[in-house]
Amino acid sequence: MLTALADLLTRVGRFGIFMGAVGWRILTPPWNAKDFFRHTWLVTTRCIAPVMAVTFPFGMVIALQGLSIFNLFGAQRLLPSLITVAVLRELAPVLASVLVAAQGGSAFAAELGAMRIKEELDATEVMAVDAIRWHVAPRVAALVLACPLLDVAGAIAGLAGGFTMAVCIQGENAGVFLDHLWKFTQPFDLVGGLIKTMVFGFIIGITACWHGFYATGGAAGVGKGVNDTVVHASLGFFVANYLLTSMFF
Repeated sequence: MLTALADLLTRVGRFGIFMGAVGWRILTPPWNAKDFFRHTWLVTTRCIAPVMAVTFPFGMVIALQGLSIFNLFGAQRLLPSLITVAVLRELAPVLASVLVAAQGGSAFAAELGAMRIKEELDATEVMAVDAIRWHVAPRVAALVLACPLLDVAGAIAGLAGGFTMAVCIQGENAGVFLDHLWKFTQPFDLVGGLIKTMVFGFIIGITACWHGFYATGGAAGVGKGVNDTVVHASLGFFVANYLLTSMFF
């Protein structure tokens, strides 16, 4: 029991030191800008279609369920505001981050894990090159930027899904829908969602790189690191989502 607790505390301490080291290297030069932009581009292009494909039908579901309730009170005009607030505050940020964790986070964990198993990271350090600055920091920073970009794409798709269901399928008035789309929406609804996704991106990136950077046990260890990345990153940003939502809204 005591041994397990000591091991847990040791891992938490190592993770905290690793997170601080990565954060410091992100904020201070020299920066590996080439890899930063390359990873940002790859994650964004790989995830944008899945994010939009998922948020579009979710927007339709919100419109369908919301309309069934608002019809009871003759308050259909409030539906667009419900869709906008739900999509901007919660739906787009969370779904975008889930897919980034599954796609980008798992890919980064696999890449770094393979480099660790093949001793490429060790070779980098032997050549007096800072492996965290060169390999880890660009990946974490890339997810910090990619998540807000995908959040915007997901928000657009979610609103389009709500419009499609309410206007094109349920026959609501398009003019009324568009007129009330931003009635109860504040600029911080969008800004808050972007801030949340930046935090989520950091959580996903640091978790993925931690599991990859310290992977052991050959191919099986890399596979375990990839699986742990998705699970731990998702748990991490769901907890962060609750805290940030309580703080912002």
